Order: sequence, then structure tokens, then C-alpha cells
Amino acid sequence: MKKIFKNKIIYLSIAAIFFGAVACKDSFLEQPVTGQITEEQLLTQKGLDGLLIGVYSVMNGRDASAAWHAGASNWMWGSIRGGDANKGTNSGDFSSMNPVERFETDPNNTEVLGKWRGCYEGIARANQILYMIPKATDVSESVLKRIAAETRFLRGHYYFELKKSFNMVPWVDETTNYPSELADKEIADKKSIPNNTDIWPNIQADFQFAFDNLPEAQSQVGRANKWAAGAYLGKCLLFQKKYGEAKTIFDQVIANGQTSDGKKYALYPNFNQLFRFANENSAESVFAYQATGKAQNVNNSNQDMAMNYPYNVLPGNCCGFFAPSFELASSYRTDASGLPLLDGSYRLPANELKTDQGIKSEELFNPDAASVDPRLDITIGRRGIPFLDWGAHAGYSWIRDQTYAGPFTPKKYTYAKSETSTLDGSGWTPGYLAVNFMIIRYADVLLMAAECEVEVGSLEKAREYVNMIRERAQNPASFVKGKITGYNKKKDANGNPTSEDDYKSPILDFTQNAGTYKISLYTTPFDNQDEAREAVRFERKLELALEGHRFYDLVRWGIAEETLNTYLEYESEKIPSHFLGAAFAPKHEILPIPQREIDLHGNNTLKQNTGF
Repeated sequence: MKKIFKNKIIYLSIAAIFFGAVACKDSFLEQPVTGQITEEQLLTQKGLDGLLIGVYSVMNGRDASAAWHAGASNWMWGSIRGGDANKGTNSGDFSSMNPVERFETDPNNTEVLGKWRGCYEGIARANQILYMIPKATDVSESVLKRIAAETRFLRGHYYFELKKSFNMVPWVDETTNYPSELADKEIADKKSIPNNTDIWPNIQADFQFAFDNLPEAQSQVGRANKWAAGAYLGKCLLFQKKYGEAKTIFDQVIANGQTSDGKKYALYPNFNQLFRFANENSAESVFAYQATGKAQNVNNSNQDMAMNYPYNVLPGNCCGFFAPSFELASSYRTDASGLPLLDGSYRLPANELKTDQGIKSEELFNPDAASVDPRLDITIGRRGIPFLDWGAHAGYSWIRDQTYAGPFTPKKYTYAKSETSTLDGSGWTPGYLAVNFMIIRYADVLLMAAECEVEVGSLEKAREYVNMIRERAQNPASFVKGKITGYNKKKDANGNPTSEDDYKSPILDFTQNAGTYKISLYTTPFDNQDEAREAVRFERKLELALEGHRFYDLVRWGIAEETLNTYLEYESEKIPSHFLGAAFAPKHEILPIPQREIDLHGNNTLKQNTGF
């Protein structure tokens, strides 16, 4: 069965085991809890695996305590802060996001608290399993080893999210405060644990344990396996700038890695189809959050993306968040040979992507005819270009407030019309997405490996990896088809065509490419390490756009301040209502520790990050 990590009911029942004593002394009220699970039941293989499902289940960030933006997609924390996109919608909707994108976040911001709590929720669930494993005497050692390794992999994931977001955070494991304080969900496991120790060694140890002890094959494809752990271990080493060690791990993952159901890791040949429901858990999916459709509980879907669809139309019918930036769109411009403009000249008026900013859908707009990387129209929805199978993007009328959000919509994880039957009905949208979100995919692994090769001096190997990504993007089968050749006529009150063109109703020729696509390989060796480094970094920007990586990349490369202030200046020229006056300061490379957490712990246990 492909979709497995859905059910939180077993996890939520554990409170009744440790803290289920009845306070009232009237004996007639002392009745057993209906459906209560005993500790003996949880100390079985089935019970422990049930708890493990609960650890997986909060990866989408939709635990009730965490709200909307705690999940692994990091579309706000990694992509919006990284300049891939802006908040979108309008200024009043989810106003707690406004200071995040303007780098004005403070310790009382509810979004910051949600990210913190969502990660510690996953950690608490993992720690419960690790606490119980030694008590499970009737489960085989091999099964216990697999469960422990899987659990430590997941705990490593949640701590990795905390480390790259907040830096100094409390390390809480299965030996800490168990079980006496688990009842207090506000301070579960964290009370009196200071944030004065670097937790990178602990995270690395969790991933190393998982890499050493997880099997290659798993009973369900969605479970983490040895090679997913290897990829995460390499990523952990990369973030610590241990390039040689990371390269050694990535070499193994590239040579031997396979999915939990035995597919050798590879790039999915058609980039345009990679993010579709029918192709999830492909050979490119190293580790993904497993989303479902048509499930009893909508929390099991990929609802993290629900706010990011075009506004007031299908797909989504809400809400116009996560609007790709002018900076990102123009980054896909290519030169005469089909290579990116690494010098930043894509921002110049002569090169920047032509948009319909300020032009309403009722007015004529001629799509940009200059050459672009074909990944542009697979990543970003822009006017006049087919938006999956929904027809041509209508521009202005698909944006809630174009003067605030800009003219683009995200495309990668938007559902196609043909996928609507897979959705979970949410009650306020046509449905939540059923497509898995890939936290690590093979293209990411190749580019992380390329980065390591650059830093150790193997520039030709780095070029090979980058060209593998670009060669996949060259596949004509993935090019978006549907060139505008004219417009249907407007209709009068009787439904008869008039002589006036209806610019909302383009005529598309699907035998032609929708855009002027041109992309080539790096055919000559890189001249030096700096050139190679820039090529690898820019390829990550193009390939992994809107997937939550960009901000964290900029920070670990040490170029966040310069890059983001350039981005803010450029973007403020396009949509001043959104970014005018915004600036990035180095303190915002990490988030502030939530003030609520500092207050709850008391006694100066948690130290605030510098500058906040």
C-alpha cells in the first residue's frame, strides 16, 4: 500500500496511558475510556509502528498546535525569505506573514512560534517511541533496530529544521524528563533544557545511526530507508561545511542509492511531469511527505499548499499566496547560447522577463518572445501560457491584488484539472492536494554533490552533475505546449460573437512550444573555482525554485545580505507597496526564539538570538 502515514489516533491516545488517572473520586464516574489503548498494546510491533506513523504525520506541519507554516515544504521560510516569491494575496490576509518577508520578524510573531512548536511536536513523538523501545521485550531485535533507526531519522529531520531556522535550540531526547512532564504540552520535554549547546553533532549522530541501521528496502515506499538517511546525512555535513565528508556520503548515494521499493535513484526524464500525482514516489523521490486524497481526515493531505493556488478561479479558488517574484522569473532568461545570465544582467530592462504588470485581462498582452529556460513555465504560471491542463493563465484576473503580489502564480505543486478526483474536500476550497511533497529529490542530491566537488577542487565532476540536471531540462517532451495564435471574439448579450477580441479567451496551438525555450549544457570546463561555484549555485536556484531551499542556501553560502538586499531593491521597483523600505540585516539569517517559549521556561533558561 503506497499511502501509509495517515493516522494520528494511536499517537493521540498515548496521553491516556501516562496521564489518564481520573481526578474525580465518585466511583460511578470512574469508567474506562472507550477505545483506550494499553501500554502493553503499544509495546508490540504493531503498536510501535502505529506510534511511528504519528511521527511521520506531522511532517506537513498541520498538527493543531502548529498552524499553517510549520511543515517541511518551507514555502514561507525558505522560498519567500529567499526571494523566490513574495507572500502574495493582499496586505491584510495572514498579516503575520508580512514582517517575515520584509525581514522585520520579532519574537512575538505567531508564524515563528508555529514553526518551533511544529518541529518539537515531531520530536516529542519520536522521543516517546525511543523511550518505549527498551520496554518492548516481545519484539525482535531486528524490528526494534529498524524502528529505532526510522525514528531517529525523523527526529534528525525535525531537529535539522530547527537548527537551520533558529540555530541554538534545546536538545531533548528520550532520556529527558520522561514521563513526568509530558502532560504539559506547552513545555513537554523542554523545561529547564537550555539552548547553549550546538546540536549539529546530535543531528549528525541521528542520521548516521539511521544510515547504518535502516534497510535499503522497506515494506512501504513512503518509509525512510538507508539511502534517504544517507542523503540527509550528506546534507547535514554540507551545512556544516564538511565538504570532503559530505562528498564521500553523496558518492555512495549516487552510486548505490535506491528508493524504499527498489528503484535506482535517477532523474525523472520529464521535468514537466515530475510533480504530478501519477508520478509521485518516482526514482527521483529520495524522501517525501506522503499525502493522500479522499481520506477520512483532511490532515493527511498536502494541505500545506492549499493557500497557494490562483485566486478566485479553479484550481483552488483561493487564495493567491506564494506569488513568484520578478527576480525569480527573470532569472530564467538565457543568453544566445542557452546559458543563464550568471552576472545578474537578467535584471536589466533589456533582459528582464516581460510581464503583464498593470495590464488587465481584458487588455491585449503579448507574451515575452525572448529565449528562456524551459523550466520557467513548469515552475511559474504567467499570462498567456497554459497552466497545466486548466487553459491559458489569465493574468490579472487570477491574482487577488496584482499591485501587491505581482503577475505570477506558483505551478509546481498546483493540482491539474485531471487530478481533481484525488483531492480531499476541505469545506473552504475545492480540495486539498494529494501529491506528495519531495523534501529531498535526486536533483537536489546531485547539486549538493556538485557543490562538494567544487569545494574540494573537482570542477569537472561538478560540471558533469550540473549538466545532468540541464540535460533533463533540455528534453523537448517536457516543454510546455500551447502558443497563442489569436483570440476568440467577445459575445454580446445574446451569446453571439462580436467583432471585438476577447483577451480572456486565447486560441492556443498545442503543436507549438508556449515560449521560446533555449537551454544548453556547459560545454567547456569551468575556468576556476569561483566560476564553478556560481554555476552550481545558480543551477540550484533554477532547478529547486519554490521548493523551500533558497534562503537556507544563501545563508550557508554567506551571501544572504548582499543577495537579498539586491533582490529587495529590484522587487521594490516593481511592487513598491509590498517591499518599499524593506531591508535584510544579518540578524535575520536565523529566526528569533519565540518569546512565549522563553517566558514559559523561565529563569533565563532559553537565551534569545542576538539582535532580537
